[in-house]
Amino acid sequence: MMTNDRITLPSSALNPVFGKISYRPVDDKDIEVMFTILMPTVGEGWQTGIALDASTSMEAAYGKAMTGEPPAHILTEYQQRGWTEEVNRDGMKNLMLSSQAVQDSLAKGYLHYTENVVQTEARHFIQYLAQNLDADGGTTVIYWACGEGDKIEILGDVRAEECPSLSITGPKKTTFGNGTHLLPALKYFVERFVNAPNAMYIFVTDGRFDDLNAVKRYCIDLAKDIESGGINPMKAVLIGIGNQIDENQMIELDDLETGTHVDIWDHKIAADMREVTEIFAELVDESMIVAPQGTIYDETGQRVARFTDGLPARVSFRMPKTSNYFELEVAGQERIRQSIN
Repeated sequence: MMTNDRITLPSSALNPVFGKISYRPVDDKDIEVMFTILMPTVGEGWQTGIALDASTSMEAAYGKAMTGEPPAHILTEYQQRGWTEEVNRDGMKNLMLSSQAVQDSLAKGYLHYTENVVQTEARHFIQYLAQNLDADGGTTVIYWACGEGDKIEILGDVRAEECPSLSITGPKKTTFGNGTHLLPALKYFVERFVNAPNAMYIFVTDGRFDDLNAVKRYCIDLAKDIESGGINPMKAVLIGIGNQIDENQMIELDDLETGTHVDIWDHKIAADMREVTEIFAELVDESMIVAPQGTIYDETGQRVARFTDGLPARVSFRMPKTSNYFELEVAGQERIRQSIN
């Protein structure tokens, strides 16, 4: 009797060839293993975009927040100089530093700015998409959740060679947003690239959305249009960045039931990603052939699956639950071993 207790292997345990690997018991003897093979350049005519969350909760991830605290004797010195002000917040007295005190503390290392992790990670994503996937060689970059949280600011189309020196410090024409509305950014990409044969859009965020229900409704309609052929295929990927990621809403979109076979959303946490190609894990399906043939063996060397008419990008097979690993042989090449435990 088959059970739904599927176990997914962590990214750190995967051979780079594989995108996702999971398994579940089938009976007392066997398990069913499912895996995807990463093929980021499958398909033609790709258009790509990167949307960077610019809500106020992301300011620290852009390197715009300060951490640390001057020692007590330095605070006393600042008070004596008149460089502090006592303010009441929520019924509690707090000491606020003047601009002179802040600059002095920064210079002496008592305070320091947070790391701009958005810039570091976004450069990698943009460079990869522009160089390996985008048909025009340039990935469209925007800030979203600006202003009142529902505005976007277009940074422009960025080519791979521009990425090492690309400055990503937040919106210039607008401000960091007071809310986080995802739908305007998603609509921008869908409407701009409506005629693209294939599309992928990356949304860098801390995972807090104020319009989740509206996004869900839009995506259900979008999935139906894609399945009927009214709109070309597209993929949207949420990538969590920062020290205070709220993954719950990201999971809700990743698991969104649309009543179709179309899976629009995937999500990743940047700190857990082995390499940029992981974002392509859910692009593949059984119809994509990645090699002319392939064979899978269990730990004892017993053949458990064979694909003579082409190795698909997404594979499902059974093997004994006593097998600690399987080996994939692609078109007669050296076998690729993958542990299951």
